[in-house]
Amino acid sequence: MQWRKSKRLFKKAQALIPGGVNSPVRAFKAVGGNPIFIERAKGSKIYDVDGNSYIDYVLSWGPMILGHAHPKVVSKLKAAIDRGTSYGAPTALEIELAEIVLKAYPSMDKIRMVSSGTEATMSAIRVARGFTGRDKIIKFEGCYHGHADGLLVKAGSGATTFGVPDSPGVPKSYAKNTITLPFNDASALKSVIEKEWKSIACVILEPVVGNIGCVLPGPGFLEGLRNLTKKHGIVLIFDEVMTGFRVAFGGAQARYGIKPDMTCLGKVIGGGLPVGAYGGRKEIMSMVSPEGPVYQAGTLSGNPVAMTAGIETIKILSRKGVYQRLEKSASALEKGLKDASRRAGATTKFYRAGTMFCTYFTDKEVTDYETAKTSDTAKFARFFMGMLKRGINLAPSQFEAGFISLAHSAKDIEKTVKAAYETLKSI
Repeated sequence: MQWRKSKRLFKKAQALIPGGVNSPVRAFKAVGGNPIFIERAKGSKIYDVDGNSYIDYVLSWGPMILGHAHPKVVSKLKAAIDRGTSYGAPTALEIELAEIVLKAYPSMDKIRMVSSGTEATMSAIRVARGFTGRDKIIKFEGCYHGHADGLLVKAGSGATTFGVPDSPGVPKSYAKNTITLPFNDASALKSVIEKEWKSIACVILEPVVGNIGCVLPGPGFLEGLRNLTKKHGIVLIFDEVMTGFRVAFGGAQARYGIKPDMTCLGKVIGGGLPVGAYGGRKEIMSMVSPEGPVYQAGTLSGNPVAMTAGIETIKILSRKGVYQRLEKSASALEKGLKDASRRAGATTKFYRAGTMFCTYFTDKEVTDYETAKTSDTAKFARFFMGMLKRGINLAPSQFEAGFISLAHSAKDIEKTVKAAYETLKSI
């Protein structure tokens, strides 16, 4: 494959946009080389400006669960655009999407639409603080909840780290109320909550961690977390921006049988357009302005075009047999990739939750951020480039999840497995 046009565009972009990209991981810094610039997408495939095609497992970082440019979603979007792209006023579409989402996530009594996952998590934490009258929050190493100041916190050595910003530009005072713990460490969690509970407003986590690959919750971890937070009046927030409608129709909370107090959603509920949402129990959500004193607003919140895409996407997902088809494809991909690794003599660990997955280049079981970091990122970089040259598009970072869609065919999976075997054998 050749990428001459992509290289030229990237050079031009670097003079105009920081790093040449509008979101850091797209720059290919973790894997080397230059990013490919995409011209169009359809079904399971994306097409770059040089005319190359790829079977896509990034899927816009998760939203395209139906595949790219699904004809029914596109048709609805075209009709919606003809009616106008933004009103700054309520529409019936907001109510329709709210009803659909609340039915799928019965832990939520009310929901507020926003425009991004970052906005959803930031707002949910503010509401939790307003509801409890407490200031501190607990998050977990490797769980990414957007780029709000108080959430960009680095976990250092030891069981808990207070207020160490992970990015320049974040004052320590913004991060001082954030406590970071290792994911799946029930004893550290219990110790901190028992000691600090009077000042802890909420615990927020990705129930399946998708921002260090795909890390599954250990047996009893979520159940213990739910019991501890309920006992001490701490708001439990599930960040299901990535896992929502991905690991199951009702998200991780349905898959694992846990009822959080608040939930954050995004990606799939926008059908590929910028949408986020947060919701929860009625008494908590009654704190949100204009019903309550906690302020949050957004010019494009509930955008009619985005609501249309979300409604049509979830309607299709709710049809009989859809998740059985998704599970069949995801299971076939898992089996094939594990077998390819075994036949190639590669040392890897593969994890999957519904339609999310990740291959790590390590011999250790990956259960948290520290064990995820044992993966050989140099090997992953070679694997990534080898797959790309063979027409398979993976996330350009070891520490990102892959995704599968309804559009991925048995032939797509067969080609992917063949490419994986050849690439693993070569490295």
